[in-house]
Formats: sequence, structure tokens, C-alpha cells
Amino acid sequence: MAGNGSLRPVSSRRTWIIDVVLLFTTALIGMVAAAALVVDVPRLVFTSVVIGLVFVATGSAVARFVTRPDHLKALHSHHILEIADQSLVYLRRGLDQKTAQAVCRLALEESEAAAVAITDTEQVLGFAGIGEDHHAVGGPILTRATREAIETNEHRILSTREEIGCPRTGCLLRAAIVVPLQIRNEPVGTLKFYYTTPRLLNETQVTMVEGLARLLSTQLELSELERQTELACRMELKALQAQINPHFLFNTINTIASLIRTDPPRARDLLREFARFYRRTLEENEELVPLKRELEYARSYLVFEHARFGERIQVTEDIDPAAMRVLVPAFIVQPLVENCVQHGLRPDGPLHISISARVEQESLVLSVADDGVGIPESVLPRILEAGYGKGLGIALKNVDDRLRGRFSTGSGLTVVSEEGTGTTVTATLALSDTRSGEGDDA
Repeated sequence: MAGNGSLRPVSSRRTWIIDVVLLFTTALIGMVAAAALVVDVPRLVFTSVVIGLVFVATGSAVARFVTRPDHLKALHSHHILEIADQSLVYLRRGLDQKTAQAVCRLALEESEAAAVAITDTEQVLGFAGIGEDHHAVGGPILTRATREAIETNEHRILSTREEIGCPRTGCLLRAAIVVPLQIRNEPVGTLKFYYTTPRLLNETQVTMVEGLARLLSTQLELSELERQTELACRMELKALQAQINPHFLFNTINTIASLIRTDPPRARDLLREFARFYRRTLEENEELVPLKRELEYARSYLVFEHARFGERIQVTEDIDPAAMRVLVPAFIVQPLVENCVQHGLRPDGPLHISISARVEQESLVLSVADDGVGIPESVLPRILEAGYGKGLGIALKNVDDRLRGRFSTGSGLTVVSEEGTGTTVTATLALSDTRSGEGDDA
């Protein structure tokens, strides 16, 4: 009958048997030695018997060491960690038929099970081992105990063929351990280890399967957290795209309108550029784009600011060619440049903006600096708070959040400023989480 009661470990019975053999062999050695003192035993016979008994005693002692509970625990822990470590690359993509099948094969190689299966709450996602020819992946869950494990969120131990519920006559699977897989303590599936005999259903096996299930559940939780973080970043990007700064919009339209009378060809060119600029702003769907593309978008923005302010805005670039193809989140360079124009421009005199990017120590370091009015010391600690420094509706805080959410520890924005001297905003992206994009380095 299916259940979750404790089982006497086979390892303890084996240890007890080895102890008896060791004690008996030691006693025989003593008896032979004592008999040799009383009875005249041929030297060859005596030597052979003693050597044989010593060999048996030594073998028993070694076996006793190998079957120590702490040794077995360490061995099983090693197997569990090996499976969990190798399965991480698959479960990061979530739980589906492809990832489940890969994990089942890994677990089968590292365990004493005859077969391994993984299910979600409705169907079999993966199966490897004996019975693979008829335990269909993608089919519904047939074992009542598996459904009970999901409903109760507790493991089940099956010790008969009937409890397994395989409809195929002659199936060699005779026992199983079923343990729920969880995300935030809620069952999302099961991990099942099958055996050809109930004799292998012992406490050691149950502990191993439960430990592996906990590790796999942790990996699934991390995968879900990563997926939710990525989804949140995408949703935030979509929301930001819809938040067009009306001041920039009106100022640009007014600039174009004023040029219609004084410089119609330039007004026409600006209007076309303006259409392309906003089309990309509203239609960008890719989460990651090459830095080269981001720089082009920032330059497109600067076309309108140059039309508005003329030579008062001067921009220089120092871009490492290796950085041009690094994939970065969409809309991270232009907000930094607009922040310079919006908050750094002096009432009179030019504003020098410097854009630099380089790859160093497995990170992309992107800096946008200006020699403008700077940020007051009292305001600087709040510069990355929500609602401060908005440009096209994309605040520095939003850029910082997206970098920290998409990349690993150490990623994000840092702001250094001195009032009356200028401001430097630096974006750091861990390259271990980026990929190279298409395009030329130039």
C-alpha cells in the first residue's frame, strides 16, 4: 500500500551482517591458534588456515568501513549534488518535456534506480530507464499515488506492481518512491524513482530522492524568479515606451515649425528623422540590442537637440570597438544623454558631453559625462530615486532598475557630480550575462 512511513535502512542490516562475520572470523583465528598449541597441526595447514582467516577478517574490516553510515551518507550526498549540478543548465529554462527528460537521464546514471520519471500536475514530462518503451512521455499520470503526492504535498512509497499502476503486462517495475516538486511550497509536479524489487526501498533511497527533489525544486524556484524578473523588465520597458515626455515632443515640434519658414529643406529632414525616432521608440520589441544600435538612437536624439540649441551642445565619443557588439538593454544610452541636456545645460555657454564605452574585467563600462551645472550635494543621494531626472519618461532610476534586474551583482548606475563642475553617470553591465550581437564594430 502506498505510504510515507519510515523504512529500516538496508545499509544497517548489511553493517550488522559484516560485524557478525568479522566477529566469527576473529574467533576462528583465536581457536586455530589455541589448537595449534595443543594439537600437532602440519605447518602448511596451519599457515594456510591463518592466512585465509586473516584475509577474510581484513576484507570484513574494509567492508565495515565502506558501509559506515557516514560514508554512505557522503556518497549519496555526492550523487545528489552531481545530479543537481548537471541539471541546473536544463532547469534554468523551466520544467517542460525537454528539460525533464534530460534530468531523468542524469538521475538514472547517478542512482541505483531502474527508472526515473518527472511529471507536472497532469502528465508525464520525462521518463528514462526500464519501461521507457511503454511509459509514454506526454501521457497522463496513471499512478493514483502520484496524484495523492501532488494533492497532499507528501512523498509516497509504492511496494507493489499494482500500486505503480502500469497497464503493460510483464513490466519489470515493482516499486517506486514518489516525491513532490515544489515552487514556493506548492506542488508543481513529482520526481519518481522506480525499482525492480521492493527490497531496494530503504531509508537511504528515500532520503536521497527527497534531497534531490528539494534541490530540483530550488532550481525551479530560481528559474521562475528569473523568468518573472525578465517579464517585469519587459513590461516596464513597454510601459516606459508609452511615457513620452511632452516637453521634448512640443519643443521638437516647435523647432521644426520654426524651420519651415527659415530653412524648409532642413525642416523636412528633421521631420523624417523625427518620425523614424518615434517609430523606434514605440515599436522596439527587443529586450537586448547591440550597443552600436543604442548609440545610433542617442545620436538621433541629439539631432533634435542640436537643431534646438545649435553649437551650445557639443558631443564627443570614445568607444572601444570591442564594446560595439555587446548586447545591452534597449533605451539605456539615450536617457543618460538626455539627462545631461535637461539638467546640465547652462543658461549661456556650451555644454560638452562625452560618451565612452569600454570592456574591462568582464564588464561593459559605459559613461556619459558633462561639464554642466552639476547636481547639488543635497540632491545627489536622491538622484536614483523614482521620479527624478525623467527624460522621455525614462528616469535614471528606471535604467538602474533594469540593469540590476537583467544582469548580475555589480551591475547598475553610479552617479558622480560636483555642483558647478559637471556630472558623470556610469552604467556597469556584467558581460557574463550578455552576448555579442550582429553588426560591424565600426
